[in-house]
Amino acid sequence: MTGPGPSVTEVDSDASAKADGDTVSAAVSGAVVFDRSKNGDGESTGAVTSSTSWTPPACYYAPKYTPKEIEAQMRQVWESSAPSHEWALASQNYFVNGDPYKDFNKDKEGKGYWWDSYVTEGREADPAAQDCDKEPFWVDEGDAPPADVPQAITAETLAQLAYAEIRVPSTKIDLAPEGTTKVNLPTWAWLDTAKFKPVSVTASVPLLGLSATTTAEPVSLKIAPGTDDAVTYPASGECEIRNGRIGEPYATGKAGDTPPCGVKYLRSSGAGSYQLQAVVTWRISWTSSTGQGGDLPDGTFGADQDVVVQEIQAVNR
Repeated sequence: MTGPGPSVTEVDSDASAKADGDTVSAAVSGAVVFDRSKNGDGESTGAVTSSTSWTPPACYYAPKYTPKEIEAQMRQVWESSAPSHEWALASQNYFVNGDPYKDFNKDKEGKGYWWDSYVTEGREADPAAQDCDKEPFWVDEGDAPPADVPQAITAETLAQLAYAEIRVPSTKIDLAPEGTTKVNLPTWAWLDTAKFKPVSVTASVPLLGLSATTTAEPVSLKIAPGTDDAVTYPASGECEIRNGRIGEPYATGKAGDTPPCGVKYLRSSGAGSYQLQAVVTWRISWTSSTGQGGDLPDGTFGADQDVVVQEIQAVNR
């Protein structure tokens, strides 16, 4: 146990509680609700990855119990599965006997909530999830959580949690020629911009009337030919979105033009193929019900596709 009370770190779907070592796991519903109605959809969507080492928080504190709910949880633990007699006495002092709370704060029923830790889905094995080891604490309705709890949920925390829920379309690009191209022949590349539009996820804590919306907007396409024996258009391989589109579809009569986005292979792929990688960069920003907002690190999402490159066959006469 990290303090005089229990550390509640696991969430389930029923109303039971149990003790495992010094950790009490409580079965309650989560505080954060996600609205994914404006997210990317379809079978080929995927999560964006931060272009830096930044990640959304692995754990956070938010409202979890009313006084009656935490009393029911704790009394069940004390009666059936408390890890030790000493732990039971310490936690009873913490919640019931005035050190620092009395009778689970039942005199404040409807006037606030017990806050406790939540682990972000998918981060259960992350060591950072253990940082939220503070025992449950009380926050009066309308008050800010204690200043010494840096992981207490905020609008920006919600924006970061929403970031992890963003899903964007696959980055399989259209090529001309398609599938098979020729050595020294510029291959045009473009994306269906109807699929590449801003997407967003809203995360909220209804109990607090707090919400934040995180939006991902496509800004560029990075092409990696899959071999050093190639040149890209532009030379950086970074195709920016212009006039609402990435690249430009090939059209009859443009054979002699340089594509605004594309690749030219300088050597045949032989009996195999090159793995062309296309990665879209998404600019991430957020707004919130508090009026706060800003930018989060750019996200990327990419995919590979096979490109067969053949030598141009000359006919001798």
